[in-house]
Amino acid sequence: MSAALRIGVFDSGFGGLTVLRELLPQAPQAEFFYVGDTARLPYGSKSRATIARYAVESAQFLVDQGIEYLVIACNTASALALDEIRAAVRIPVLGVIETGAASAAAASRSRDVLVLATDATVQIHAYDQACAQHGLRALEKACPLLVPLIEEGWTEHPVTAEVLRIYLDEALRQAQAANSQPDTVLLGCTHYPLLRPLLARTLPVAMRFLDSAATTAEHVRADLVARGLMPKQGIALAAAAQMTDADEPAQEAVGARCHFYATDSIEKFQRLGSRFLGRAMHTVTLMDIGG
Repeated sequence: MSAALRIGVFDSGFGGLTVLRELLPQAPQAEFFYVGDTARLPYGSKSRATIARYAVESAQFLVDQGIEYLVIACNTASALALDEIRAAVRIPVLGVIETGAASAAAASRSRDVLVLATDATVQIHAYDQACAQHGLRALEKACPLLVPLIEEGWTEHPVTAEVLRIYLDEALRQAQAANSQPDTVLLGCTHYPLLRPLLARTLPVAMRFLDSAATTAEHVRADLVARGLMPKQGIALAAAAQMTDADEPAQEAVGARCHFYATDSIEKFQRLGSRFLGRAMHTVTLMDIGG
């Protein structure tokens, strides 16, 4: 892969940083540009036309930075604006919903999948439709309290554990009533990967969960290989071994090849964003792409 390859990652806020975190070892020679449209979130409360306009503006900004590949790490934008984004830019674009559904299809044996997501994502039934295209039956469960708890930093808090348990109990009762037997849980929000340890302790032993950030990163790498932008050899594993949290040179290397842009409150973006990225964010640029 050319060292000049530039990859853009877009989200309405902070959650997409979990996708970027997983992308870093998958494409160790790439340069990354991240946009968090924090001034205009949440996208879920906006009209489809407005969401498409916001998303296209951010995508165009990233294209202007010279990116050659774009990852839409926002569930709402992936569901409601992917076609508009692809029509507006002349580079490959991949969204988190299509990658999540494809990964669930590969993982599930029962062909029943439980999707944990935000209210906005559940209301538009994006995962239901995407999973159906893969022959899966999806039961979508809205978990509106999880995002604020995660942003508060309560990823291991007893309150969060209890809220998650209640949501899962409700979802499993709904599945039983619908004669559904989900064996796979798909995390339909890019905040939720921060709850991986809690999920591992809470889910029934027979169920596995798919981290939307990790599955998206794996699909991006496979697509880059297919397009000839990355060699097939397993450079990702070597890179991951070099990029531990305790490895200061690796930390500096990551900082040197990541560029962060936010449309509101740089201080808040750095503070919250560091939790999602798993490392300090030393420089964030305030950007203005319209109202």
